[in-house]
Amino acid sequence: MASQLSLSEQRAALEREWAQWVPTGESALGQSSAVRTEVARSWLRSLRTVDPGRDCAPESATDDIGPRWTESPLRGPVTELKEQLHSVADDAGFVAAVTDASGTILWTYGGPVMQRKAEQVNFAPGGRWDEAHMGTNALSLALRTDQPHTVFTAEHLVAALHGWVCYCAPIRAADGTLLGVLDLSTTWKRSNPLAMATVRTMTTAIESKLHATLPAPAGMRLTCLGTGRLLRDGKPIRLRPRQLEILTLLALDDDGFSHERLHYAVYGDRAVGASTLKSEMSHLRRATGGDITNRVYRFTTALSCDAVDVLRALQTGDLDTAVRLYRGPLLPDSDTPGISEWRDYLEVAMRNAVLASPDANHALTYGESAPDDIAVHEHALALLPMRDARRAVAAARLHRSGPASILA
Repeated sequence: MASQLSLSEQRAALEREWAQWVPTGESALGQSSAVRTEVARSWLRSLRTVDPGRDCAPESATDDIGPRWTESPLRGPVTELKEQLHSVADDAGFVAAVTDASGTILWTYGGPVMQRKAEQVNFAPGGRWDEAHMGTNALSLALRTDQPHTVFTAEHLVAALHGWVCYCAPIRAADGTLLGVLDLSTTWKRSNPLAMATVRTMTTAIESKLHATLPAPAGMRLTCLGTGRLLRDGKPIRLRPRQLEILTLLALDDDGFSHERLHYAVYGDRAVGASTLKSEMSHLRRATGGDITNRVYRFTTALSCDAVDVLRALQTGDLDTAVRLYRGPLLPDSDTPGISEWRDYLEVAMRNAVLASPDANHALTYGESAPDDIAVHEHALALLPMRDARRAVAAARLHRSGPASILA
């Protein structure tokens, strides 16, 4: 959006784009210069599960959100910073919100007027604001990308949110685990570029208090489910996507790789010189402190990895842990042969375990990461008692996943 346009002109341009593309879900969406690429992509993903005409966010499957907030690691830091958060919200006319990693709002604060406006769209404790439930918004983008985001008026997929502007940033634990997000939202006429700086500052303050309670974790932690990230001794290490793919392959295979085998797992049949992989490995050795051997590529020290944790949980029959840790497909944007093979393996293993489980919670939790899986949503419905309020969640997912009859 051109900086010289007024807020009203920006909003009008976005409304025109939204009206042209969203109701039809055109695959050509994204070619227009008026819609940011990440927003256009989110619209297309969101349209699979979210009705743009819905009037508010759905409720969490958990009836009482209070215990979840009480047990959340974010509760202490947010409570300590309550006065600052209240001041920001009151002075600038914002509603402040904190979610968990699933996108469920755990805490909000705003003045009486803004609080009422927020409650009308269920921007309140218990509301589900992840992409699969509420479409494109700043919270869902921050959760998906693990990066700060601003979403302005008609960039929101849901038309009921076109009067809003939202600023959001992720909150991470000391080991890099995404715990939730902090969001500041207000009416579009109050849009202010300084708001994002405020969100970042408050997020840093929350993380500082959170990290002060525990020592920084030693060693390396690789995240590769849903997104890709490496931390060493609690600090992020900047890596290219290809390097994250290589680390993921090494983490998932204890036997290690010969140069030829790893070359094929990474590049397949593409004509890529041997020196390319050697260069990537040299960079990775520097990034990991030399913890990768030479003749056979493997780690010399333990590498903690979320995908490995899920596999071990499945192997020991601990499906509770597996569905809790499974945050989405393995490096979903990767087309590397070895990653694609492992991605399919993990998805099949998770899906079969969930479909074989008599616990509806497993199907409901896994269903968040598999919005198009009709069988999983049908399984959840079959297991849930007729008067269980969570049937509404499973039924809605089933309805959006494809043509199927829903037993109410």
